[in-house]
Amino acid sequence: MTRLKYISGVVTLAYDSQKCKGCRKCMEVCPHGVFVVEERKARIVDRDRCMECGACSKNCATGAISVKAG
Repeated sequence: MTRLKYISGVVTLAYDSQKCKGCRKCMEVCPHGVFVVEERKARIVDRDRCMECGACSKNCATGAISVKAG
């Protein structure tokens, strides 16, 4: 399956690994597979896949993820 990408280098997605507890919610709700969880921490696979929908940040209980939706 081909993954969609948007304009390179412009996404507002920010991630703080220090706050991440590895709950996997970001991975579950992201429609474009931006995140994976490895060794109990999320990791951004490809920032340019992000369409800035905000699902990850809205579902992150620890505030490890922020994005300006839209």
